Amino acid sequence: MTNHWIDYQHADVTINLGGNTVENHPISMKWIQRSLDNGGKLIVVDPRFTRTAALADVYAPIRPGTNTAFLNGMINYAIQNDLYQEEYVKLHTNASSLVNPDFGYSDGLFTGAEDAPELGPGQMSYDKDTWTYQRDEDGNIMKDETLEDPNCVWQLFKDFYSRYDVETVSQLTGCPEDKFVEVAELYCSTGAPDKAGNFSYAMGLTQFSHGSQNVRACAILQLLLGNVGVSGGGVNAQRGQVNVQGACDMGQLYHIVTGYMPMP
Repeated sequence: MTNHWIDYQHADVTINLGGNTVENHPISMKWIQRSLDNGGKLIVVDPRFTRTAALADVYAPIRPGTNTAFLNGMINYAIQNDLYQEEYVKLHTNASSLVNPDFGYSDGLFTGAEDAPELGPGQMSYDKDTWTYQRDEDGNIMKDETLEDPNCVWQLFKDFYSRYDVETVSQLTGCPEDKFVEVAELYCSTGAPDKAGNFSYAMGLTQFSHGSQNVRACAILQLLLGNVGVSGGGVNAQRGQVNVQGACDMGQLYHIVTGYMPMP
């Protein structure tokens, strides 16, 4: 979680995906409501029409378990329609970094995929030797500030997400095309220096075998729009009690100190 609940009031648009804030996190909803009172908008993406959805400016239904496809579609929509913050992406992400030319993606697999029978029938694993950056003679990561080099992260990134067009996302998620576009247009409108988008989620996003990919997609979308490190923005997990994560952050556990560093 990157922003405090009270900071939610400064969001221009809040998207709630994988959570039912009104019923499960009512105190945080107080501050989302404050943003609405200030003229902000609320988007809810959920298989169910919840009490939170009842307050939304835009509600989009999806099939359970298709969050990653929905988020990847939003990422691609921002790219294809130039709704991302280019300067922010250049300055605050690894978009310009040059990747090993031997790294690639084909037929649903990244470079290095190999059978792993020791993990079970039909299982695979990755040899990650090519999953590296290009480095100069001093060991520094090489970059292309123009983002034009075919081996820079930005070009590989665009190519990977290009498969998530509106029609494909609609087929995968069950969300009507016009509703998906409405969500993408509204939320991607925060991809401007004077706007802030708050991404709020809960267990409905994380409790999957691919929960990490869901949260990673949230972070990528927020970085693309320049919504990390700004008031009213952030990647914000809704949790029911402070010691779910707060104990880690505040160094209250026996085996780590603040910053998730091992106990000396």
